[in-house]
Amino acid sequence: MLARAAALVGFLAVALGAFGAHALDSTLTVQGHEWWNTATIYALPHAAAALAIALSGRGGLVRAGGWAMVVGAVIFAGTLYALALGAPSWTGAITPIGGLSFLAGWALCGWGATRSES
Repeated sequence: MLARAAALVGFLAVALGAFGAHALDSTLTVQGHEWWNTATIYALPHAAAALAIALSGRGGLVRAGGWAMVVGAVIFAGTLYALALGAPSWTGAITPIGGLSFLAGWALCGWGATRSES
């Protein structure tokens, strides 16, 4: 399930990145372009990391870290895409939850890897 979720997030990051660069080029404001690009830049590597975790077969904290990265990508990138498309400014208050989820994901992976090495 983690592999499917990570692959979906990666697919959407590439598709939405291209959509923003081409179809929305004349529609988005300068700020909107920045939000769109930031969303894509953060979603894609976290999707790749989560996919690598899923394919590694690791469980426990490492796998939980992969899920945290997927959740982070959905929240972080999703709110930035929404803001770029004109969502209310309060939507930006949700974005840091996604960033914290990214951080938790990396911390869980590191902690899980350290625990399994000892």
